[in-house]
Amino acid sequence: MASVTSLTASVHQRLATALSATLPTADADPLLRRSDRADYQANGILALAKKAKANPRELATQVVAQVESGELIKEIEVSGPGFLNITLTDGAITENLAARYADDTGRLGVPTAEHPGTTVIDYAQPNVAKEMHVGHLRSAVIGDAVVQILEFTGENVVRRHHIGDWGTQFGMLIQYLDEHPHELDHNEGENLQKSGEQAMSNLDRLYKTARKLFDSDEEFKTRARRRVVDLQAGDPHTLATWQKFVDESKIYFFSVFEKLDMDIRDADIVGESGYNDMLAETCRLLEEQGVAVRSEGALCVFFDDVKGPDGNPVPLIVQKSDGGYGYAATDLSAIRDRVFNLKANSLLYVVDARQSLHFKMVFETARRAGWLDDDVEAEIKLFQLAFGTVLGKDGKPFKTREGETVRLVDLLDEAIDRATTVVREKAEKVGLTEQEIVENGRYVGIGAVKYADLSTSAVRDYKFDLDQMVSLNGDTSVYLQYAYARIQSILRKAGEARPTAHPELELAPAERALGLHLDQFGETVAEVAESYEPHKLAAYLFKLATLLTTFYDQCLVLKADTPAQRENRLFLIDLTARTLHRGMALLGIRTPDKL
Repeated sequence: MASVTSLTASVHQRLATALSATLPTADADPLLRRSDRADYQANGILALAKKAKANPRELATQVVAQVESGELIKEIEVSGPGFLNITLTDGAITENLAARYADDTGRLGVPTAEHPGTTVIDYAQPNVAKEMHVGHLRSAVIGDAVVQILEFTGENVVRRHHIGDWGTQFGMLIQYLDEHPHELDHNEGENLQKSGEQAMSNLDRLYKTARKLFDSDEEFKTRARRRVVDLQAGDPHTLATWQKFVDESKIYFFSVFEKLDMDIRDADIVGESGYNDMLAETCRLLEEQGVAVRSEGALCVFFDDVKGPDGNPVPLIVQKSDGGYGYAATDLSAIRDRVFNLKANSLLYVVDARQSLHFKMVFETARRAGWLDDDVEAEIKLFQLAFGTVLGKDGKPFKTREGETVRLVDLLDEAIDRATTVVREKAEKVGLTEQEIVENGRYVGIGAVKYADLSTSAVRDYKFDLDQMVSLNGDTSVYLQYAYARIQSILRKAGEARPTAHPELELAPAERALGLHLDQFGETVAEVAESYEPHKLAAYLFKLATLLTTFYDQCLVLKADTPAQRENRLFLIDLTARTLHRGMALLGIRTPDKL
């Protein structure tokens, strides 16, 4: 199935051609946008008239005379100081939608990129031997949505989960377990039967106990640091214990991501340890090129615009004075791997905004080292998709009543429980089985959590309010899921009437508004993929659902005036359902047929 040219693109082309014919030397951008006064408004003539020292209304009139309207444009008029108001024919709208409806690939006529690149996206970065908490939610949810959107546009996406699986904390953990070998024995028999979540709870408890001893006992701290050296040197016993921690943690990670309805593959998990063999070379390259210099025994990169409270430069420390490597060395080695081995054109990091300074310095260091020029001499794109904090209803960072960080699994379980209650209240009315109630409760609960995150601009903080998230009213995933389910209900009741496009029919205002918005789906996805802003797709889908509600209020479907009108309206709502389904899937959210 070939891609479908959007109505917006078709109108833009007609106007650009007319502008070029009127002013051959001008930049022929009509600055076309949707309008409340007509289907579209073009504002570009005012700026062109100013450059050409022409009367804008007279120039606009000349442009209109050059426009080839055909079966696309019904009316084009000059308004105000030189705006163009454009109204399309009803037939053009319906025929465009029919072409999208006929696409049996599920892409709704949306094209893929002509020249796709390779993007490595770094997201969902939990820590080994630590339970995931609410702070891990946004990286996972936002990152997964961006992956789905980029892959839909045709981009080659390489997923990377840069888990915390190396460093001082593992020397501490391994040393503590060696000195307290029976610490986990009382649970060992149970662990075979336990879920990944329960096993990780034991590891997390072990970590906290070891940390407390590490902070209070200098002799233990010394022994733990020696164990780090053993780990880095590849001591077999130390490595074997470390591997057990990693393997146990992965089982837990997979269980949490499964609950989040996310596809996490083992091959995509390349943690800090994955770059160990590159660290020394990374430091050597930076020092040889003069990008990094020795300062008080440490290998540092300095920046004129990065200074501490005392006014002195704050360096990026690549190698510590004791010879150990910090996060900078690992992150810079990861860049080298992603550029030179994975051949990436773009590197995208979905990381907390509080790490922005670190990544600013890492990115600049990579540029100075010359690692970001590809074969065609175009600079490789580095971008941190920085996100804000999850807040409680009180507007403060989300904590338990005891002041502890909220465990992610607890938060997700509560969302599922709340959503299941909402689904159960309506189950009898729509004829849901117990299995469907449980399944839909999970889809609605997880969808509610994801949508609350994704409908907010990533850079902003947002309040975690489950009561609002699972509401059928307002800008929530439940509202969108209900819109989809309502369409499915109507289609089931349609009997022998089939969704069929009828371009010969006149469209009601609500039908036109719905149709024109459906046409914008592909352009919205392309914009979101370019800017890494999934909240714009969420906003598009919410508006689609609100336009559908207006359509229901103004247009009868099953009781339409004529069979042809009934078929055309069934076609319109079916295409709306397909668009909702595809758009929600790109956000990682399911759309149940019954709700």
